[in-house]
Amino acid sequence: MVRNASLFCQILEFFPRGRFQALVREYGVERSAKGFTSWSQFVSMLFCQLAQMKSLREICNGLTSCMGKVRHLGIQEAPCRSTLAYANEHRHWAFFEALFKDMLSYCIQQAPQKKFRFKNKLLSLDATVIDLCLAMFPWATFRQTKGAVKLHMLLDHDGYLPVYAYISEGSVHEIQIARTIDLPADSIVAMDRGFTDFSLYGTWTDRKVWFVTRLKDNAVYETLENREVPKRGVILSDELILLTGVKARETCPHTLRRITVWDEVNQCPIVLLTNHLRFAASTIAAIYKDRWQIEIFFKTLKQNLKVKTFVGTSENALKIQIWTALIALLIVKHLQHRARFNWSLSNLVAMLRLNLFTYRLLNDWLDDPWETPPLGPSSGQQDLPFPGSGQHVVKS
Repeated sequence: MVRNASLFCQILEFFPRGRFQALVREYGVERSAKGFTSWSQFVSMLFCQLAQMKSLREICNGLTSCMGKVRHLGIQEAPCRSTLAYANEHRHWAFFEALFKDMLSYCIQQAPQKKFRFKNKLLSLDATVIDLCLAMFPWATFRQTKGAVKLHMLLDHDGYLPVYAYISEGSVHEIQIARTIDLPADSIVAMDRGFTDFSLYGTWTDRKVWFVTRLKDNAVYETLENREVPKRGVILSDELILLTGVKARETCPHTLRRITVWDEVNQCPIVLLTNHLRFAASTIAAIYKDRWQIEIFFKTLKQNLKVKTFVGTSENALKIQIWTALIALLIVKHLQHRARFNWSLSNLVAMLRLNLFTYRLLNDWLDDPWETPPLGPSSGQQDLPFPGSGQHVVKS
């Protein structure tokens, strides 16, 4: 296998061809296609992400320069720039979303458990803006002179994997998408103040969905009980409260919890709001602190994959590239989890880009990336001398 399969080829084995073709038929993306398959399109766009290609021409030239190695990827030849551009514009992006969900189901089975002891599913909810040039993306309205799309994300803290993603126009507020997400009962969701919606808090409490967020400074409430806090530590206060605002009292009549935590980094207090009344205040503070992982996820996505510059200007092409970036990040996170080498995500992405067509077993490369790869497919013949070394080859 080492002699005949590159690292890129072994990564593509995460996507069984039978399942892939079933999705092709389900979404009808090859209807009226003339030779250029969806597999070739997917390989090209995944190569764009893993190899950090900046344009359609770079994708096509990069695959062309690999000569016969692309045949091991399941494609006969590198695509033409116009062919790939046409496919990205006309083959619906929902097919790539389905590939993302298929890869996600596999990664969840292999993901490590969260670092907290409680059994509740811990999630983080947030959104990030991806800026666009309004002149090139006139459909992505955001502001008067600026275009953007917004990526809404629900991050599972078991392996820090994105279990939900939605791409909207930049002008869509994240709370509108949060209302449509069906969270499982007894799960815990952490979020920032941008998701403040007392009616949503009331709905979640009725469904036994626990939330941890920050309380706005202008919130009106009544203190019902002051709980005892440790004499040492970062917890300053722990109160049971009842919202007394006009709308808040009607939409969220439940007893909530207000916890004040001292932030050592910024040297200021942070006021948290939660509907979970049993956990220790320090656990609630740790849950909100771990919410920062979704910020790290967005930072990793933007800095290491291609979601800031795009190879197509249509809405369909842009969404295909973002979904492919999410698939690539799932792959990289999965490789990081299974490796014994202490990889950081940024180093793994960088090294993978340089070794996509290296012929080594993927697991061996992950555990020992510095080992010298095989020189060639034939090991029984004596190596030829280096040119200019002064050695002579004696032919029998």
